[in-house]
Amino acid sequence: MLAEIKVPSLGESVTSATVARWMKQAGEAVDADEPVVELETDKVTVEVNAPASGVISIISAQEGAEVEVGTVLAEVDTEKSAAPGSRPAGSQAASTARPQPAQVPSPEMEGPAAMPRAGVNPPPRPTGPVSRPATPPSDLASAEAHPPMPSAAKIMTEQHLSPAQIGAGSGKDGRITKGDVIAFLSRPQPAQPAAAPAPAPEARAPEADRPQEERVKMTRLRRTIAARLKEAQNTAAMLTTFNEVDMSAVMALRAEYRDAFEKRHKGVRLGFMSFFVKACVAALKEFPAVNAQIDGDEIVYKNYVHMGIAVGGPSGLVVPVIRDAGRMGFAGIEKAIADFGRRARDGALKLEELAGGTFSITNGGIYGSLMSTPILNPPQSGILGMHKVQDRPMALGGKIEIRPMMYLALSYDHRIVDGKEAVSFLVRVKEGVEDPRRLLLDL
Repeated sequence: MLAEIKVPSLGESVTSATVARWMKQAGEAVDADEPVVELETDKVTVEVNAPASGVISIISAQEGAEVEVGTVLAEVDTEKSAAPGSRPAGSQAASTARPQPAQVPSPEMEGPAAMPRAGVNPPPRPTGPVSRPATPPSDLASAEAHPPMPSAAKIMTEQHLSPAQIGAGSGKDGRITKGDVIAFLSRPQPAQPAAAPAPAPEARAPEADRPQEERVKMTRLRRTIAARLKEAQNTAAMLTTFNEVDMSAVMALRAEYRDAFEKRHKGVRLGFMSFFVKACVAALKEFPAVNAQIDGDEIVYKNYVHMGIAVGGPSGLVVPVIRDAGRMGFAGIEKAIADFGRRARDGALKLEELAGGTFSITNGGIYGSLMSTPILNPPQSGILGMHKVQDRPMALGGKIEIRPMMYLALSYDHRIVDGKEAVSFLVRVKEGVEDPRRLLLDL
């Protein structure tokens, strides 16, 4: 009996995808619900699982092909079993992953960003035999039964790691995620025995012999980002207004209660983002046009706040949405943002988590950006840009004091938001952050 592997429903307004990578090939055995192929949509990367156990008899869509929802990607012969030796121990996904330059992000993220992390390199590859801690039998069985996530498998292949070395992962059914691999590579390793001298490296080709240009086809996600940003520029009457905020009060409050907050909320860290989310929610209630959108010749006002948080992942920018942010406390907001950042790095965000935002926040400050003009995320009418906190001399009460200052930028659609509303909105955000008591008292 043949079971078809089809392109699943991809979410609201998404009707097609690109076949990014096959994790199994024709003639290989698969288990029911085992990831077989990776699809790249306009928003996220989606894994498609085998509907039943058997052997892949035919692959109908090759890598790079554009496929519509419901298209048959492959067929699984459920009456055949694996040929001897066709299923090696460990992760099949790791063995079939194409070698590509690794982009290993930091295992911890202070806040979301509107751009991918730059300048982060993977740990150096060991040059000699590496002694790893022994893996318990239960971890080994879990690693063999559930292959690593594709993003984790790629890094494992490049770093010459096996699932047995890493053990049970933190993903579903003990699957190894990219975060597990990064954490494993960051652990201190025992002292290595002296290795034999490495052979002298081959002389590199002179610069004149190297190609001066390289053409790489844009990913589907990158093409979509480019199209949406250009659409925002062409459609909206976009303007940006600036202000600056004194971070002294927030930093003092955070320093005083950070440990107690983390202990009370079981490891949830108190960052800056929750203060800005709460300040924006309060300001949006006062200036609803910034939270509205244009639909034809009508303005749609929202009586709720679905806050988009821009996150730079390995494949590009994504903006997951915190639903009903106005009803959440500081701990709930921080937990949601940390979860978004982790799953964005692992490529595990769901399509429905990226739709329906009414306002967005982007933070380029964690990469050192001092000032920028963020671009709207259509059909939203406003986006707040956070930047680097920098000590600057400020004139206060006739005296010069050094204060931790941050520039804020609000880009808005002038078709629906007047300049007075935009400036007043940003002033309310500034007041809420500079005096966090206003946020607690709903002022």
